[in-house]
Amino acid sequence: MLNRLEHNSYFEDFSNKSSADYYDLEIPSKDLFDKTYAFSAWKQYLVSTDNYFLRRTILGPSSHRCLVKCHDGKIRNMIMLGGNSYFEMNNHPEVKKAAVEAVSKYGTGSGSAPLLAGTLEVHRELERKLAEFKSCEAAMIFPSGFQTNYTLINGLLRSQDAVINDILNHASIIEGCKGVQAKFGTYVDFYAHNNVKSLRRKLEIAKNKCTGGQLVICDGVFSMDGDIAPLPEICALAREYGAKVAVDEAHATGILGATGRGTCEHFSMEGQVDLVVGTFSKTFGVVGGFIAGKQEVIDYLRVYGPGYMFSTAMSPVDAAAVLKSLDLLEQDSTYRRQLWENTYYLHKELLGLGFDINGTETPIIPVKIPNDKAWAITYDLQKRNIFVNPVLYPAVSKNRARLRISLMSTLTREELDQSLYALESVGKKFGVI
Repeated sequence: MLNRLEHNSYFEDFSNKSSADYYDLEIPSKDLFDKTYAFSAWKQYLVSTDNYFLRRTILGPSSHRCLVKCHDGKIRNMIMLGGNSYFEMNNHPEVKKAAVEAVSKYGTGSGSAPLLAGTLEVHRELERKLAEFKSCEAAMIFPSGFQTNYTLINGLLRSQDAVINDILNHASIIEGCKGVQAKFGTYVDFYAHNNVKSLRRKLEIAKNKCTGGQLVICDGVFSMDGDIAPLPEICALAREYGAKVAVDEAHATGILGATGRGTCEHFSMEGQVDLVVGTFSKTFGVVGGFIAGKQEVIDYLRVYGPGYMFSTAMSPVDAAAVLKSLDLLEQDSTYRRQLWENTYYLHKELLGLGFDINGTETPIIPVKIPNDKAWAITYDLQKRNIFVNPVLYPAVSKNRARLRISLMSTLTREELDQSLYALESVGKKFGVI
């Protein structure tokens, strides 16, 4: 076994490894903490070589331009291409005002689980508006977006049921599936990404293996690739097999559709999808999440969904902020129009420079880069005051590294051009283009 001091012996070995290998580093040992000491050495190595970019500190609001304290000790005024607050609602004066007023009226927290003493007037109003916004009968809200998929899956599925996933679904969906598989023996399977023929094969297998119900679940917009699920074909196939469909709208709500209602509106399918899941941490610029669907299903999940029953209700501050964000987005299409102008412009220019952006259709832009150059490319961009996130395994499959650009409507054309100039320079320097 290692002790806390001896882990430094691993430090010297890292210079001979690809950075993509570090995530796999595990030390067989009877001491539970040995793997953490090895991880610590990995982190120390990356920091010492200016190649560590996790948890850079934002000194102020998350905005299209941020003051950032980096791990090399420098404070930089950076163009933000790595956040998820698409419309910068987290910094909107009316949203901040609504949050302050909620503190005055309700205090800072809800005080209890929602089924007990934690349901406040602002919660009911938000649920009512979300259900209407998503063309569903009812909605339920959560303090965390991750809780939504976990609660949905662990609340609905049991031993003879089956859940069929897109292979690139969000981690919250995958973890929810692991939970029901371990607890109840629920049948869990995956179909090839956005491949309806593969989904048919998996539904056929599940029909022969299970005597219960089937759930097909997919992201509306995939968080690491930026493409859109073929929802009409998925729903048609699910109906053929008597399966229900859930779509995770984390990166589609506010973005897709004529009025920003998401993937269902994008495909003119509002009210035709069984369950809609989403988060408040992207478009709404707050935190939390929701599930919307039929009244009977929502009533059932309130009691049988573990992430709802056993968690304190969403804070009134967050609920009030989401309500105001939703009002603003419904009243003014400027936010969405500007975001799409920025998106189309950057897609066109990046492709023109020769970057591979993996066929993205949305403001999520994966710029493919070599695994072994991911950290160096990111550091070079950081020195040019461009904040972008390198994504490697286990966030994506091995050997599929990328810079994950996520755009904001508030980015100016000048800031986009400055970012493009930096990306072009770095892309040429490292042989990406």
